[in-house]
Amino acid sequence: MRTLAVDAVLFDLDGTLADTAGDLAGALNRLRRDLGLEPMPLASLRAQASSGARGLIGAGLGVLPDAPGYDALRDAFLAHYEACLAETTRLFDGVAELLDALEARGMRWGIVTNKAARFTVPVVRALGLDARAATVVSGDTTPHPKPRPEPLLHAARELALPPARCAYVGDDLRDILAGNAAGMLSLVARWGYLGTGEPPERWPAAGGADVPIELLDWLAQPGINPGMPPR
Repeated sequence: MRTLAVDAVLFDLDGTLADTAGDLAGALNRLRRDLGLEPMPLASLRAQASSGARGLIGAGLGVLPDAPGYDALRDAFLAHYEACLAETTRLFDGVAELLDALEARGMRWGIVTNKAARFTVPVVRALGLDARAATVVSGDTTPHPKPRPEPLLHAARELALPPARCAYVGDDLRDILAGNAAGMLSLVARWGYLGTGEPPERWPAAGGADVPIELLDWLAQPGINPGMPPR
């Protein structure tokens, strides 16, 4: 068996481990219904799913966080989401096989998400990952969420590992920025939502994968430097 480049893998949740877009879009459409608006198709909201309330309210209602009334809309959206957060959410195809493969190699893995703990905990439990993840860090675990590195550094401390011995996998530019700032091997989950900004080919990641199991090829390469340009 080849020497592994890292000792643990940390994953973003929404858009990386789990396809949560259906439940997030459902919450947004419940909010639109409250406002007398027609529902929007999932396809038009999917790219914003990793951006949470901010992205979905912006895409679905055209209201940004600095606009009057945003806080009330956010609170209403989150209340709807809390009521339906595990109706359609599931692991992406291939994720279960990847996690099995990591565990077979004796490699620990964890979750670092910007989703608040009140949502993270039940979603992780519904996915059956709560007893398997070596660490779960939510958006309110530390004072600053991603793209700041604090959540990733917190996870590394919980694993008792230097950050350089961890990889971070995410589907949003802020994930890559957070991973690089933490000194971790940053990899793009190209099967995820990827946002609506610059394409992932331009993100400062070490690499990435089109399907989850391809990550094993990166993790088995000794001597990879965090923050390498994509190739």
